[in-house]
Amino acid sequence: MISSKLPNVGTTIFTTMSQLAAQTGAINLSQGFPDFDGPQGLRDAVAYHVANGHNQYAPMTGLPALCEQVAIKLARSYGVSVDAEREITITPGATQAIFCAVQAVVRPGDEVIVFDPCYDSYEPSVELAGGRCVHVQLSANSFAIDWQALRDAIGSRTRMIILNSPHNPSGALLSSADLDQLAALIADRDIYVVSDEVYEHLVYDGARHVSVLAHEALFQRAFVVSSFGKTYHVTGWKTGYVVAPPALTAELRKIHQYVSFCGVTPLQYALADYMAAAPQHVEELPAFYQAKRDLFCDLLDNSRFTFDRVGGTYFQLVDYSQIRPDLNDVDMALWMTKEHGVATIPVSVFYQTPVPDQRLVRLCFAKREETLRAAALKLCAI
Repeated sequence: MISSKLPNVGTTIFTTMSQLAAQTGAINLSQGFPDFDGPQGLRDAVAYHVANGHNQYAPMTGLPALCEQVAIKLARSYGVSVDAEREITITPGATQAIFCAVQAVVRPGDEVIVFDPCYDSYEPSVELAGGRCVHVQLSANSFAIDWQALRDAIGSRTRMIILNSPHNPSGALLSSADLDQLAALIADRDIYVVSDEVYEHLVYDGARHVSVLAHEALFQRAFVVSSFGKTYHVTGWKTGYVVAPPALTAELRKIHQYVSFCGVTPLQYALADYMAAAPQHVEELPAFYQAKRDLFCDLLDNSRFTFDRVGGTYFQLVDYSQIRPDLNDVDMALWMTKEHGVATIPVSVFYQTPVPDQRLVRLCFAKREETLRAAALKLCAI
């Protein structure tokens, strides 16, 4: 019998709920992917490049034209100047980028601080590097950082802190003051930062995403990760990127070249073309997704769920305490899928130690209007 390197890891809740939705015919608001296609111009560009011979290995670091477009986008979005050749690496998905960043600097015995509720890939990446995650719970209501808890968690073995803003699953946003406080807290320590910013362009109500890229002190010790899949509605392309200072980028690339070597070539060409042709796409995303959030929440106002509209991401948390307080959130998600035809994600799976009596499920609103209306009709009938 093989001794597992990840004995506590099984099939993810995202896979489980999507499979259950398919089996039962439920509307799938669980896993975070759109039920609509990416821009036509982007898809046409892929077909063009596949047909015109761009089907062999891309450079390990990423197609230069795409790295240049990322640098241009970052300058437009955050006013930062990034070296496309030495500081940007294209990866087959943001999850792979996070894995490579962790492997690059975390050593056996090191500790990595993560904030619960947190994305499920962080801890396995740390464990495979020989490290250990230290879980710090965010505020149960606002999902803000508990700064005293973070201070208490930092010790002599702390090697890395993983941030996520806009935050999955809560939609909470970090502020400039948060980044200042973190920078001051770790200024004299040998601690690195992974900043998971895959929902960077999905920020609502006039707010702006605060990126670690624009915080000079933090960026000098950071790997900043983002996702073309989230930004261009093509999650199945599994293409992302990581931005880091040259020394950290060099270490990340040592890992990246032996995990996948490079990303998919025609997709990189297509993204480079589309980013150059439609730079306004990222600027239009907040309004695009806020309209979906508002439609969905307006429809849910007639339900027995309670909620505050999220500030970012394409996920909406809803509290079901007034409906089935007797059910924990896993059982609630199963019940909603099987009995009411809407698949969701229970929030407790994002915690090491779930919050007692928390009754929250996560709904994905990256869906067509007809999907959202059909789902809301079912949810309002519960």
